[in-house]
Amino acid sequence: MLMLITYDVTTVDALGRTRLRQIAKACQNYGQRVQNSVFEINTDYGTIVKLKARLLQIMDSQKDSLRFYHLGNRWETKVEHYGAKTTYNPEDALIV
Repeated sequence: MLMLITYDVTTVDALGRTRLRQIAKACQNYGQRVQNSVFEINTDYGTIVKLKARLLQIMDSQKDSLRFYHLGNRWETKVEHYGAKTTYNPEDALIV
């Protein structure tokens, strides 16, 4: 199952910058950064539930926002890429 996670974290203070790093690190442990605050996560449903719970625990719901896009198992028909940054296959091995 492929999920797209996007986030916007307020970084006007040190706590916000810490939250930003924690969210990015949590996402990097499970997927590929495709833009600054956008990750593609290709894993099973149980792992996605755990990651989502972790991210919601880190964020400040009064200042930050998270968006989860469920692209499912047939994601190939839902993703198009254009431009300079080379794309990757999310079903290949992920080396952390």
